[in-house]
Amino acid sequence: MPTIIAVTGRAEERIEPELGAVSLTVGSSGGDRDSILRSVGESHERLLEEVRELDASGALESWSAGQLRVWSHRPWNAEGRQLPLVHQANADVEVVFRDLGVLGTWVGSVSGTPNVAVGGIDWRLTDGTRDRVQEAAQRGAVADAVRKAGVYAEALGLGSPAPAELADHGMLSEQPAPMMHKANLVRAMAADAGGGPTPEFAPAKLVLEASVDARFTAE
Repeated sequence: MPTIIAVTGRAEERIEPELGAVSLTVGSSGGDRDSILRSVGESHERLLEEVRELDASGALESWSAGQLRVWSHRPWNAEGRQLPLVHQANADVEVVFRDLGVLGTWVGSVSGTPNVAVGGIDWRLTDGTRDRVQEAAQRGAVADAVRKAGVYAEALGLGSPAPAELADHGMLSEQPAPMMHKANLVRAMAADAGGGPTPEFAPAKLVLEASVDARFTAE
């Protein structure tokens, strides 16, 4: 009767990011609603003018801008007294760079702009590259499973194992575990330049992982 050998194969691929997605918020708050709207609206339009110029130069993969949101609230002080009405306005903007050199220069300049806050940078891959590298990781995970099964079969004095079942990690068990293969996107926060030198960005390599469960038989 053949012996069943069950293993989990894992592999990862590391690759330099191709894109950098910068998230920004344009916003301010205060007691004068009209002045807040005017100030934030002007900052928002100036920012979008810069983004359009970057897009025209070919430095961007894409960009998006949300509508300006406005709301009001009455805060409370430490003594439990309600303070005067505060008005707030903000809008979110995402700029995805394909030219990562331009990204560093632009973030350094825009982070000192009034009413503009840089939320962070998501390092990404293009869809085609991500699919190709993910496939390489999946092939590596299968190869790892075959290697492990061969080691176990040899240790038991059995012949070469033959594949019987193969599935994404967790799908062969009675209660599936969460999928393990994914792209881990590294986030880097952009510091306030404050008129200082342009920040240098050295993004870590992105890691794409794959895990498979496999069963083999050996005699």
